[in-house]
Amino acid sequence: MKALLAALLLCAPACAAEPVPSPTISAPDTWVPKTAAVVRVLNKIDSTVQEITLKPGETVTVQSLNLSMQGCFVRPDDLPADATAHLKIDDTRPDNPGFDGWILKNEPSLNMLEHPVYDVQLVGCA
Repeated sequence: MKALLAALLLCAPACAAEPVPSPTISAPDTWVPKTAAVVRVLNKIDSTVQEITLKPGETVTVQSLNLSMQGCFVRPDDLPADATAHLKIDDTRPDNPGFDGWILKNEPSLNMLEHPVYDVQLVGCA
């Protein structure tokens, strides 16, 4: 018993636990910028689906839509995963609605693009 106590006393300074740094906790409204957005465009009439990658400032044409992206952001690793992108969508055909606003990956129903032919969803940021 004395030998065990002596061994523990000798080991105490060397066996002391090292301090663990506090975890980094991001503010709930933190978003991290990314360099591209991946968007899925569904044509509801002919059931074609196209996935495109948009970079800030560039315009990509998908059928009659012109899509451009101003920014794409994701949540930090310590917050629930989500992505958002600011998209501008114009239809080249007359009398069809356009869109200029934010789209959330996890809340596609908040997308206010009400188009009779197309559905646009954010797949994520790259």
